[in-house]
Amino acid sequence: MAFTAFSAATKAVDQAPKKRGWIALLLLAPGVLYMLLFFVTPFIQLALTSLQAPAEGGGIGQYVAAVQFSNYWAALEVYWPHLLRSFVYAIIATVVGLLISYPLAYLIGVRVRDKPMLQGILLILVIAPFFISFLLRTLAWKSILPTEFIGTDGSVVFGLIYNFIPFMVLPMFASLQALDLRLVEAGTDLYASPFAVFRKVTLPLSMPGVVSGTLLSFIPMSGDYINASRQFLGSTDTQMIGNVIESNFLQTQNYPLAAGLSIMLMLIILVMIVVYVRRSGTEDLL
Repeated sequence: MAFTAFSAATKAVDQAPKKRGWIALLLLAPGVLYMLLFFVTPFIQLALTSLQAPAEGGGIGQYVAAVQFSNYWAALEVYWPHLLRSFVYAIIATVVGLLISYPLAYLIGVRVRDKPMLQGILLILVIAPFFISFLLRTLAWKSILPTEFIGTDGSVVFGLIYNFIPFMVLPMFASLQALDLRLVEAGTDLYASPFAVFRKVTLPLSMPGVVSGTLLSFIPMSGDYINASRQFLGSTDTQMIGNVIESNFLQTQNYPLAAGLSIMLMLIILVMIVVYVRRSGTEDLL
């Protein structure tokens, strides 16, 4: 009798992990399916498009399946200045945005933590731009900024900073909101200067938020084509790689070139992200 009960209990224990495994798979299935349909499949199609060759006797936008890696070299040879300009703009905008966003996030997450009403108002002010269309916000700045400033490198960088600052502030706020202030007080009690406490305690503990915020800003900045567009804050001399991809897809219909630029942009960003995250000591974010 006891042996039978023991055997049943052992069998139940053995089956429990299997049951939990099936439940986990069922819960993951919608997310996996979504990624397959809306990320993996389009990426494969984009990669195949980047290798296509012009159809014989075909008109504009007529291409056939091929394995033409020279499309990548042709795209890079013509548009490397746009690619370089995109990353220069994005890096400058990310650095300046960080210098603006971190003090703001520190104010909301630490300084006014004990004032929920004020903290809520400041958060609303940060999030409020999301209630207005990205296009309308950028177009509004075209009317506000001086005419001689529009179409310059500075106006494009300004637009990038303004439009993506909320993406940088919120992750930093989340990290600083969770900061244990007793650690800061301990550093002060040990006669460390305010700068030393910030450098040794506050900044390292908030690095996950800093890395997340800068990545959430830098990645879309690199591929942005609204701010640099001639219809908004840019000019012919400030075109970014996103403008080139958009024009080749929708206007000249050079699909392989546009797809090749898109693939190169993604790969370069991926390499930069891996290096940045590892150098910042937050590998757990990968």
